Amino acid sequence: MLVVKVELWSGGVGGLHEPIGTLHIGNLSNLADVSDYRGVAMEVANPLTGEPPGTADFKVMGHPRRQRVWSLLQRACEEAMKADWVDLPSGRRPGPKN
Repeated sequence: MLVVKVELWSGGVGGLHEPIGTLHIGNLSNLADVSDYRGVAMEVANPLTGEPPGTADFKVMGHPRRQRVWSLLQRACEEAMKADWVDLPSGRRPGPKN
């Protein structure tokens, strides 16, 4: 499984970082040369756009594995943008429940 964490670093300072999104990409095809993947994208509320925290499930189908990781990440991001996002209740951050 690939896990991509997106953080905002205020002023480029690592000590002032804030997580804003996470992407999980898991192989569904026993690591076949051409594989299918399940993805889960999560993001926190965005005060600039007014978007609430949310999560989206999606699939990447028929991806040739013998490419750079960035190719899979690109396809996963494209599918995440097209997915049906589910708003989370106000105040709840995306991710596993504590």
